[in-house]
Amino acid sequence: MTYSIVARDQQTGELGVAVQSHWFAVGPIVPWARPGVGAVATQANVRVAHGPDALELLAGGASAGEALERLLAADLGAASRQLAIVDANGRVAAHTGHSCMAEAGHVTGEQVSCQANIMASPAVWPRMLEAFTTAAGPLAGRLLAALDAAEAAGGDIRGRQSAALLVVPATGEPWEAEVRLHVEDHPEPLVELRRLYELHRAYELAGRGDELTGEGRHDEAAVLYDQAFALAPGNHELLFWAGLGAVQTGELERGLGLVREAIAMQPGWSLLLPRLSAEVAPAAPTVCAHLGLA
Repeated sequence: MTYSIVARDQQTGELGVAVQSHWFAVGPIVPWARPGVGAVATQANVRVAHGPDALELLAGGASAGEALERLLAADLGAASRQLAIVDANGRVAAHTGHSCMAEAGHVTGEQVSCQANIMASPAVWPRMLEAFTTAAGPLAGRLLAALDAAEAAGGDIRGRQSAALLVVPATGEPWEAEVRLHVEDHPEPLVELRRLYELHRAYELAGRGDELTGEGRHDEAAVLYDQAFALAPGNHELLFWAGLGAVQTGELERGLGLVREAIAMQPGWSLLLPRLSAEVAPAAPTVCAHLGLA
């Protein structure tokens, strides 16, 4: 009831999974990944345990193929399941049971596997692989390109409902993720997933700006706040901090305009502004004075 992709980025070592389905809340069911271990998609007549169990086998030293073989050998329902695994070394293994509902199948490439079932066309999974391998940029964006290609090729015969994107770093704690986004129920889940990914990128920049602010590097932080706002111009929080950043770097009128716009969208910013010390936000006293909030 799903199309998905698992992959390893050959340059960064990141591991990721992306999925779309006409099923509620596919995010907690299909995609599994752990830094330095692997990524897994478990679907069709889904056995959710295959996700964490596969990661445990990989963490214990099994290859993707060995993990797949062991899981299927112990699964009486294997004929109705799909399972795809990529390990931290980029080895890939995938299974489409002969009882999976047509159109169903999978295709593997270098450090990537695409799989789908109950599709409108058998072109879905090959188109996903083609889109992924020809796309440029970060792993998350390439995974999204594969989902878009699946939908363009006909997608799930029942339509659309939920989607998810999970990317983990090459190394790190088991709980760490660089991107973890779920769309649980939406008429256009891929559109919403991409919107959330852009918002994620914006807040990632803002988070780095906060780190620089904590180090007293306010001018550098201001640049990141402005970049974050550019990615999500309708977000009043990013608008507010971009305004303070603009004032910080000498763009007084632009900065005041941005802060006024943020306050118009969310009046609470006018209450927060006077609470900001010059140590936290050096531009805050200046903005307060110009807006009559001092």
